[in-house]
Amino acid sequence: MNITRRTALAGIGGTLAAATFGAPAMAADPQCGIVVKIGGIPWFNAMEVGIKKAAPEFKMEAWMVGPTQADAAQQVRAIEDLIARKVAVIGIVPNDSAALDPVLGRARAAGIKVLAHEGPDQKEMDWDFELTTTEGYGHAHMDLLAKNMGEEGKYIVYVGSLTVPLHNAWADAAIAYQKEKYPKMQMLGDRFGVAESVDESLKTTQDQMRANPDLKGILTFGSQGPIGAARALEDRGKAESIVLVGGFSPGQGQKYVKSGTIRGGFIWNPMTAGEIFVQVASMLAAGKEPTDNMELAGVGPVRVYPDKKLIQAQKLESLDKENIDRLVELGL
Repeated sequence: MNITRRTALAGIGGTLAAATFGAPAMAADPQCGIVVKIGGIPWFNAMEVGIKKAAPEFKMEAWMVGPTQADAAQQVRAIEDLIARKVAVIGIVPNDSAALDPVLGRARAAGIKVLAHEGPDQKEMDWDFELTTTEGYGHAHMDLLAKNMGEEGKYIVYVGSLTVPLHNAWADAAIAYQKEKYPKMQMLGDRFGVAESVDESLKTTQDQMRANPDLKGILTFGSQGPIGAARALEDRGKAESIVLVGGFSPGQGQKYVKSGTIRGGFIWNPMTAGEIFVQVASMLAAGKEPTDNMELAGVGPVRVYPDKKLIQAQKLESLDKENIDRLVELGL
């Protein structure tokens, strides 16, 4: 049942994710369950493709767990199931790092390695890998927003939720950079935790356009934010007067880039992230530690910072009219 490896089933309490059913009962290769923020959206569908591609190459029995909502409680239940299975490695893309620390601590106490992605502040983990720096990602988006806004005017910020650690770190970096480099720009209010939902992003954009007739820009971190915001801008005929910038799955946002509604953004390849999850998990399962300048799938040599437990790559793709078709052809 392939669908159960990504999409949560309406089971006990209606919340338990695919981990309950996803892995074979017996496997000769080390097992790794990777718990992502939410199942069924293009970003994590693409990550699952990378996981499945890399598993046989690195001799891992690896699968993805996709909760029905971007909810830390569902991630906790999925991790508890993986602990009970006695997997070798648990991968995690956290919705709320602090909420996950107790259960990940139990996993590590049971001898399970924990590998995080988009989780630099996760205390209970063995390693975290990132495909861009926090500052680099935040600054790149703010530069693009500022350029298209003429370096002045009012803007709002979306993140996946107010507890997603990396989204908020990107927003912090972008906002601080704006205050320093683009003083004629002004952020309105506080950030909105809606960018993991098309519907919530659409509604928030509608509300903010009504409340702020002089709104000139939207900066969003979270793959569904640009899509919902783009729909709202097109519905209201505001695509030319309000600049929309952010990262998203190329296939989902291709038409909005071509129409000019989304001015651009940056992503790393979630398929590559899935492959790296499996590659590093295979090392950890074998008792090996990452080393500086080691080669990782799709990104080449990486920096390794043992004191931070950080594996740092730098591999961004521009979501612009010139590059979007190529990314879609890659299956993103």
